Amino acid sequence: MFSKLKQIKDLRDQAKEMKKMLDEVVVVGANRGEKVMVTVNGSHEVLGVKIEDGQEKSAIEQGVKDAFADAGTKLQKELMAKMQAGGGMSGLGDIMKNLG
Repeated sequence: MFSKLKQIKDLRDQAKEMKKMLDEVVVVGANRGEKVMVTVNGSHEVLGVKIEDGQEKSAIEQGVKDAFADAGTKLQKELMAKMQAGGGMSGLGDIMKNLG
């Protein structure tokens, strides 16, 4: 019983560390002309949006979509590199196996 509680606490601690690591990853996505840019962290929280003045509504709408798509791609690459450098999530898998 107590070993299961310790494992749950360890899992919770790992989740907090993972959240902290994700919050530290920050990417900037932009549309083709870089007239619309979004800044996003690894937890997918929007940290900032920059839109160049003088654009029409349809260009802004498309620019936001493109900038988010670009940010998503960059974020995936950044997180994969970080996970590979950190050895992946093998420790988390071990804890999950022990809980079952």
